[in-house]
Formats: sequence, C-alpha cells, structure tokens
Amino acid sequence: MPEFAFGFLTLSFRLAIHNDPMYIRLSRVRRSLPVILGVATLAGVGLLFFRDANPQLFPSHAHDYLAAFPLAMIAVAYLLYQIAHRPAPLEMMKAVLLATAFLFWAANQLWPNLTQATLFNDIAIALFVLDVFLVIIGWPASSPDESFAEIYAETEKRQH
Repeated sequence: MPEFAFGFLTLSFRLAIHNDPMYIRLSRVRRSLPVILGVATLAGVGLLFFRDANPQLFPSHAHDYLAAFPLAMIAVAYLLYQIAHRPAPLEMMKAVLLATAFLFWAANQLWPNLTQATLFNDIAIALFVLDVFLVIIGWPASSPDESFAEIYAETEKRQH
C-alpha cells in the first residue's frame, strides 16, 4: 500500500471493498482531519471557559468570537467526518441539517446585536429539534443510529 508523507501529514492509499466496486480512499487524512478539528474545537471550549473565569484578561467582545468558534468548528468537523464515512444520501442530508443548526447558533453568538440574531437562534432551535425528532422516529431508516447504542445492541442480540 503506497504512502506519501508531507510533513506531519501522511496520505495512505489502500483498496477497500464496499457494496460498490472497489475504490481508492485516503483513509488517514479523511479520518484524521475531523479529529484534528475536534481537538481544536475542544481547545476553543476550554478557552471559552477560561475567559468566563477571567473576563478581565480579554477584550469586551471576545466572548462573541470565543462562543461562535467551537460551534462553527464542530459543524465543519462533523461534516468532514460524515464525508469520510460516506453515508447514504439521506444520512448526509441529516448531517448537513445538524451542521447548519450549529452554524446558525454560531452566527447568533458572533453577532448578538444584529437584527437577525433572534432569527438565527430560532432557526438553530428549529433545526436541533427537527434533528432530534428525526432520531426519535428513526429517520432515515438506512442505518441504525449509533447514538442509541443500547437499542442497536438489543436489535443485534435478537438477530443472532
């Protein structure tokens, strides 16, 4: 399996068998980028809490940026994670819905004094509620929802 190194990043090409004919994928890059962004997101959350504990160390509007950053970053990380795992089209649409909710929430945090800030917040709420509702009703039915591991594990036991 050929590998190419570019500084800290290594591209690994390997053949994988999927439901379709064999395809080439960039395994490490596709899987590591969402993790790297996730770590940056968690660091941003840590900085946000640090700012909350020490507001005198930051400019007055720093909270707006520090609150928006992790929301926007986790949206991007989640989309890249989904792309790396190549979900069914409806699963990808649901991932885009969730990422969009995070981005509207980030916009509300970044521009709280904007006339549309309340609308951004309300759109985020609607999209989060819709996402959870879709999980509750099991849509799309193309794959089990791994967030409900106990339900999935119970289904697995019944099948064996």
